[in-house]
Amino acid sequence: MNTIVSSWQIVSIVEEEMLIGEVLWGIVVDDPTCRFAKEDYVCTSQIMESNLDINLIKTASGNLYQLFGNGKRATINYDDFELLRQGFSPEQITQLNLAPSGVFH
Repeated sequence: MNTIVSSWQIVSIVEEEMLIGEVLWGIVVDDPTCRFAKEDYVCTSQIMESNLDINLIKTASGNLYQLFGNGKRATINYDDFELLRQGFSPEQITQLNLAPSGVFH
């Protein structure tokens, strides 16, 4: 059973310009495993296999994700990875990093 995600992104995690790994971030369309609520975000463990010809990704934890619709690639710094895990999208993380100091507290 595959978890189906839309608005998906393959996110490269980098530290000092070195690739640490890639994860999948997206919005849950359907999850027959009942791990995720519909329309919630998911940030996976490291991608181990991907076949974008059939829109399928397998992660280090052995879970399968079916990609629905068009997706994109993004890159974030390792220092921001916890924000991604907490549900911030790569675009939101970029905006947070661009905000002047002291805007958020």
